This record gives sequence, structure tokens and C-alpha cells, in this order.
Amino acid sequence: MCLIIFSYRSHPVYPLILAANRDEFYERPTAQAAFWKDCPYILAGKDLKAGGTWLGITKSGRLAAITNFRSPLSIKESAPSRGELVNGFLRGIEDPDEYIHDVRHGSHMYNGFSIILGDRSGLFYFSNAGGDPFRKISPGTYGLSNHFMETPWPKVERGRRLLDKIVSGTGGIQQDKIFHILADTFKPDDKSLPDTGVGLEWERILSPIFIQSEIYGTRSSTVILVDRVNNVTFTERTFIPGSGGYKTVDFSFRMNPGLF
Repeated sequence: MCLIIFSYRSHPVYPLILAANRDEFYERPTAQAAFWKDCPYILAGKDLKAGGTWLGITKSGRLAAITNFRSPLSIKESAPSRGELVNGFLRGIEDPDEYIHDVRHGSHMYNGFSIILGDRSGLFYFSNAGGDPFRKISPGTYGLSNHFMETPWPKVERGRRLLDKIVSGTGGIQQDKIFHILADTFKPDDKSLPDTGVGLEWERILSPIFIQSEIYGTRSSTVILVDRVNNVTFTERTFIPGSGGYKTVDFSFRMNPGLF
């Protein structure tokens, strides 16, 4: 996952509105979001190479999403899959605080990541890359890409601002409007780009909300809405590289006990 924007306890109907793009190499095998056969209470996509996932939610009221921390000079070639951290939380019963307490001791083995975890105790953020490593998230609208929460990269600020406009509007929440944000291809000026060690050309390629290149780009977009009685609407669009088309899957269910 490379961009997550979300509104938490800021809308009268939907305490959680989450939108996310997963960016990855086109050749990496991936399964669309579905309820897993071995854990039918988990709804998530799956990385078929390493077995992990980037975003998932459960019928029992657990949510997790992860982004990579972009630091090419710090890559560990033999590090375990970061997607397993999402799997572990979705499959488990520990609250986020307990789970991160356990993860923290071995987090140095992983390449850099930021993870969002949620259950009835709240929504939490943790990164193994330093900064503000663990905190409970207060109500508001947030953005997370391949750095720390709220690092003001242009696409993070743009996505957060556009989502906040929808959340604070007088009309209802329309998924298509949120997907329109996730499809945004605006590229900021070079002077606004971060320097993460990948070179200017790749900083340009990675700068939009929706990424496109010959070998790497946005593979899927997901919108999750959770209302105040824990009804979940989960929609994922999986893009077909080079065709301009996509496949959509939709799921609706009620969580018990739920996030709220």
C-alpha cells in the first residue's frame, strides 16, 4: 500500500471513511480482495508471492493497513514480508497496543513500514522507522504514504484535502467521488517533490495519487465505509495494466462487535 487517506470520527454517518491505493510492480502476482478460505472472517487482497496483504478488515471488527517506508539505502534483502504484520493482526485477538508491543521487539528485522491498526479500542499508528513510532489517532482527516503519518508530501496533502472536502460537505458520501480522488494523476512541480533517494525521475513517477509507468503503478484502489452501527461497505477496483480497464468487487456486511 502506498497511499492511505482516511476520515476518523469526523462524519455524522460514517465514523470511518478510508481510501487507499496499492502501488506495486505489475509483474507481482496478486489476488483480488475476497473472504479468505482459511479465515472466512477476513476480507482482504493477497500478495501471492509472499502471502501477506496490504489492507484488510474482519467481521469481528479489526482493521489493518500498511505502507512501505521509502528508504532505498536501508533495504534488507532477506527481511520478512511486511504484509505478514497485517495478517497477524487480522487473524489475532490482541488489541492494537498489545499487538504493537509484541511487534516492536522484532520490528528492526523488517524493512521500513508504517501501519494503521483498529478495533473497538480505537485507531492506532506505528512505524518502525523512528519519528513518532506509536500513537492513538484522534478524530480528523489524515494521509499516509511512504513516510510517516502526515508527512506533507504533495500527494498526501492533496488527497487529504480532497477527502476532507467530501467529508465536510452537506451531501452524502458517494464512493465514486472518493474513487475520483484515488484516480487523480496530477503531478506537482519538481521543487515540491521529496528527495527519498530514488532519483528525480522516479520521484516524478511516484508523485501523483494514481501512479502509472511501464513497470510499476497503482494496482488497486479500495474504499471502505463503516457506519455508526458497524455496517461495512468495501469496494475494490483492480486495474489491468496498459488497458485502462479495471475489475470491481463489492462487499457489504455487519461487523460484530464492530469498530464503533
